[in-house]
Amino acid sequence: MHEGSWGISHTRVPTESRPGHVALIAGFYEDVSAVAKGWKENPVEFDSLLNESKYTWGWGSPDILSMFAKDVSGDHVFIHTYDADDEDFGAHDVTKLDTWVFDNVKEFFRAARNNQSLFSKLNEEKIVFFLHLLGIDTNGHAHRPSSREYKDNIKIVDAGIKEIVSMFKHFYGNDGKTAFVFTADHGMTDWGVHGAGHPSETLTPFVTWGAGIKYPQNVSTQQFEDAFLKEWKLENWKRQDINQGILPLDYLNNTDLFKAESIFTNAIQILEQFKVKMTQKKEVTLSFLFTPFKLLSESKQHNILRKARSYIKQRKYDEAISLCKELIHLALKGLSYYHTYDRFFLGITVVLGFVGWTSYASLLILKFHSNLPRGGSKEVKKPSRLLQYSFVAIGVLVAFFLLIQAYPWTYYIYCLLPVPIWYAVLREFQVIQDLVASLLSCPPSHFVGYLLVSTLGIEVLVLSFFYRYMLTAGLIAFAGWPFITQLWTRAKRTSLNWIFFSLLLAVFPLMPVVGRKPDISLVMTAGLLVLLLSLFVVASLTKRKDSFVNEELPLHLLQMLSMVLSMYVVYSTDNSLLKKQGLPLINQIISWIILASSFVLPLLSPPILFERLFSILLSLMSTYILLSRGYEALFPLVLSCLMFAWIHMEQETLQQSGVSCKQKVNSIQFIYNTDLTQLRQLCLDDIRRAFFLVFFLVTAFFGTGNIASVNSFDVTSVYCFLTVFSPFIMGALMMWKILIPFVLVMCAFEAVQLTTQLSSKGLFLMVLVISDIMALHFFFLVRDYGSWLDIGTSISHYVIVMSMTMVLVFLNGLAQLLTTKKLTLCGKPKSHLI
Repeated sequence: MHEGSWGISHTRVPTESRPGHVALIAGFYEDVSAVAKGWKENPVEFDSLLNESKYTWGWGSPDILSMFAKDVSGDHVFIHTYDADDEDFGAHDVTKLDTWVFDNVKEFFRAARNNQSLFSKLNEEKIVFFLHLLGIDTNGHAHRPSSREYKDNIKIVDAGIKEIVSMFKHFYGNDGKTAFVFTADHGMTDWGVHGAGHPSETLTPFVTWGAGIKYPQNVSTQQFEDAFLKEWKLENWKRQDINQGILPLDYLNNTDLFKAESIFTNAIQILEQFKVKMTQKKEVTLSFLFTPFKLLSESKQHNILRKARSYIKQRKYDEAISLCKELIHLALKGLSYYHTYDRFFLGITVVLGFVGWTSYASLLILKFHSNLPRGGSKEVKKPSRLLQYSFVAIGVLVAFFLLIQAYPWTYYIYCLLPVPIWYAVLREFQVIQDLVASLLSCPPSHFVGYLLVSTLGIEVLVLSFFYRYMLTAGLIAFAGWPFITQLWTRAKRTSLNWIFFSLLLAVFPLMPVVGRKPDISLVMTAGLLVLLLSLFVVASLTKRKDSFVNEELPLHLLQMLSMVLSMYVVYSTDNSLLKKQGLPLINQIISWIILASSFVLPLLSPPILFERLFSILLSLMSTYILLSRGYEALFPLVLSCLMFAWIHMEQETLQQSGVSCKQKVNSIQFIYNTDLTQLRQLCLDDIRRAFFLVFFLVTAFFGTGNIASVNSFDVTSVYCFLTVFSPFIMGALMMWKILIPFVLVMCAFEAVQLTTQLSSKGLFLMVLVISDIMALHFFFLVRDYGSWLDIGTSISHYVIVMSMTMVLVFLNGLAQLLTTKKLTLCGKPKSHLI
C-alpha cells in the first residue's frame, strides 16, 4: 500500500518445497522424478538465478539451500543452514527455524563491517540474498493454519522482515538499489497439508518492492473470480497475478523502451522453444502426415516480429508490447499443440489394448473356469496359418511405420502390444462362437437385466471416486441383499449382522476427509471397543475349547496388552505435543515394537479360520490406532465385522444354491496348498463375489476419509513414530495405514474363497476385467486442462485403478502369508495344518 506491487503467483502440482523453489529460482518446472530422491537431489542438473549471480548468500533449511549450492560453477554461492533434526514437528517452538535465519543474517552483516574482503563482496553488483523461512510451514503441518501457533509465527516473520529490510537499507546507506521479493513455494490446506492441486495449495502471495519495482497503483474497480481482494481489504490497490515463464511487465518501474525490449526478448525465447518443438515433430513425421500449427505459420512469426521491431523503432511501445504478448500466447498454444500432437493416435492404441486385454481375460474365464456349453468338436484346433501370418504382417507394418518416423521406444509398446493381444483373442474363436450361441439362447430380458446391473455396478464404482457418498448408496443396497436372495428366511441372525454392519459402514464415506478434525477421544473409543470385543471372544473360546486357556490365551492377552499400550502411547504423545514437549522416547520405542510385532503375532495363532482372522485384526488394529487421529480408527473394526458377516453369508448362499459344504465356518482351517479337485467352476454368483471384493477394496480406501490426492494424508498421523521430517519413513508409515484396511478385506476374501471352493485364478481374472473396464473409463476422463485440482485428480483416479491389479497381487500374497503360515515357539517344528 506504500512502497511496492503485489499479486498472486500461480504455482503447479506437485505443490512441494523442492519443485516450488526450482520454479522460483531456476525458472522452470522440474521433472517429478525428483520425488524418487525425496525432493533433495537434482535428477537433472540445471542453471539458476543463484548460479548466475555474482555472489549469493543463503540462510535456512538444508533441504532447500543445498540443492542450489550443489554443482554451481564457481565458488560464489554461500549457504548457512541449521541441522536437519531441527525440523521437528513436535518441537517446543518451531518459530526458531525463522528466528535462526533472522539472527544469523543480522550477525552476518555485523561481521561484514569488520571484514574488508566480505564488505567489498557485499558491495558488488548482481548480489542475491536468499532467506528461507520454514517455521510457518512447519507450524502449519504441526498445528494447522488456523492455530494460535501459526498466527504467532506470522507475526514473528512480519516483525523479522521489517527489521531485516531496515537493516539492509541502513547497511547500504539507503541507496535504493535493493529489490525485495516476498513469496512462497506453495500454499497449504486448512487441515495443514500440501502436495496436490487445491487452490489453497497452488495460489501463493507475491509482494515485491524496492529497486525497479512500481509503486502501489490505486484503482477504482478490479475483476477477479475469487474473493481475496474483499477479504484482504485491498479492492483499491492494483493486483497483478503472475504465471511462470512470462515476464510480469506491470511490476517493473522502468522506461517503456526497456519494457518493450524485455517483452520482445521474452517472446523470442518462447518462440524458439516453439520452433524446436515443431522441428522435432516434423523430422519424425512423414511429410504427407504432418499437420503444422496453423495459427502460427512461419510467415506470421516473421510478420509479428518485424512489426514489433518496427513499433519499437517508432516508439510505439504499447503496440509493440501488445504484439509480443500475442506472439507469446500463440507460441505457448503451439507448444501445447506439438506436445500433444500424437494424442489421438496413442489414444486409439491404448483403447485397442484395453479392449483386447479385457476380451482375452473374459474368454479365459469362459474357457477354463465356467460351464459354458461347448459346441462343435471338443478337440483344440490350432489357429490357422492365415491368422498367424496376418498378425505377423500387421506387427511388421506397425514397427516399420514407427521406425521410419523415429518414434521413441515407448511408442513401440503402445502400438505393438495390441497386436499379440488381439491375436490371442481371435485364437479363441470357438469360445467366441459358444458365447454367442449361449447369449442367443438366453432370454433377451435376462441378458438386458444382467447388462444393466453390471453397468450400474461399474458406474457406482467409478462415481465413488468423485463422490464418496456413492459408496454409502452401494452399502445401503448391499444391506438389501438378504431380502432379494431369500437368505433372510434361511439365516436371520447372519442376515441381521450383515444388514447392521453394512448400514454402519455406510456412515463412514459421509464423514469429512481425514485430518481436518482430529479427535483423540474417538481413537480411544476404537481401542476400548476392540478390547471389549477381545474379552467377548476370549470368553467364547474358553467355553468352546478346552485347550484354549493353556495354549492360546497367552497370545490373546499379549495382543490385548499391545492394544492397551497403543492407546496409552496415542494419549500420552498427544498430551506431550500439546505441551510442546516433543515425542517421548519411550513412546517412540513402544510404537516401533508394536508395528514390528503386528507382522509376527498373527502367525503364532492357530490357522483355524475365525481365530486366525481375529488375531490378524487385533495385531493390525494396534498399529492402526497408533496411526489414527480421529474417526478413521473405528473404520477397520466396523469393516472387519462386516467381513466376518460376509464370510458367513457366502457360505449360506452356497448351501442355498445346492453346493455341499462339509464344514462349518468356525471349524474350517486355512491351508497353504489348496486341493484343486475341491475347486468348482465359476457361476454368475461369483461375478457378484468379485464385484463385492472390488467394492470393498474401494471402500477400504475412500471409506477412511482418503481422497484421490496426496493432501488427504495427514502427516500428524505418524507422530507416535517420529516427528522429525523424513519423507520416505513418513510416507511408508502413511502407506501402511492405507493398506491395513485392504489387508483385512483380502484376508476375509481368502476365507470366502476357502468356504466357497472358489478358484483364485478365476477370481483374479474377474477382478482384472472389472478394474480394466474402470481404467478405460478413467482413461477417457484424464484431463490436462482446467484447474490443477481437476488435472491432478483425474490422473490420480487413473493411476489408482491401473495399480489395482498389481496391488491385488501383493495383497493376495500378504493375505495368504498371514492366514496360512504357522509359527511355533519353544523349538516345536513348523507345520501347515491341512
